[in-house]
Amino acid sequence: MTDTTGSSDPSILAEVAEYYASKLEAHGSTPQGVDWNGAESHDRRHRQFLRLLDGDLDASVIDIGCGFGDFLRFLRAAGHRGHFIGYDIAPSMIRKARELHGEDADRQWRIGAEPTEVTDFAIASGIFNVKGDVSHESWRRYVVQTIDTLARAGQRGFAFNVLSLSSDPDRRRPNLYYADPIEMLAHCLARYGRSVALLQDYGLYEFTMIVRHS
Repeated sequence: MTDTTGSSDPSILAEVAEYYASKLEAHGSTPQGVDWNGAESHDRRHRQFLRLLDGDLDASVIDIGCGFGDFLRFLRAAGHRGHFIGYDIAPSMIRKARELHGEDADRQWRIGAEPTEVTDFAIASGIFNVKGDVSHESWRRYVVQTIDTLARAGQRGFAFNVLSLSSDPDRRRPNLYYADPIEMLAHCLARYGRSVALLQDYGLYEFTMIVRHS
């Protein structure tokens, strides 16, 4: 996987924002509103990120691509008390997050793709999956740049998920992005150090990367 630096292509961000805003408009604050299949699989994805927090219920968290804030709901239900900041490039998602969860000293919502804050941990769920008509190579650069953003935002570590090339070929769709888990593991080990875990044992056609800073 090629290492790149610099900001993500604004045209990619605009296309992503439009896509997810349309899903929210069509389906409301449901898993389908952020283009997931259902509540059970959505929570299963959330659960993988608890490995990153490792029981630290007071850790601060940034969620890049937070949608309408469902990960905050999940975290609080799991007993998390720490400061939470959700970022999304779709303004309608942030409006819905504020409507559902409010905004207070322990939780804020921001429109954007590049956090200005640094927290203990940073996560991104589902933001790499829908590439639309963007070329594979351009989307891969976007993925690498965004992983670097996560690494900067989470001073203790970060995590993300992505659809897996280990999935059955006949189930893949041309508008989606699938990553090679071995290639992604090698990239993270080379760029961020040896404290990296690859999770692909939770029954979905994806994997989650957990990276801790030394």
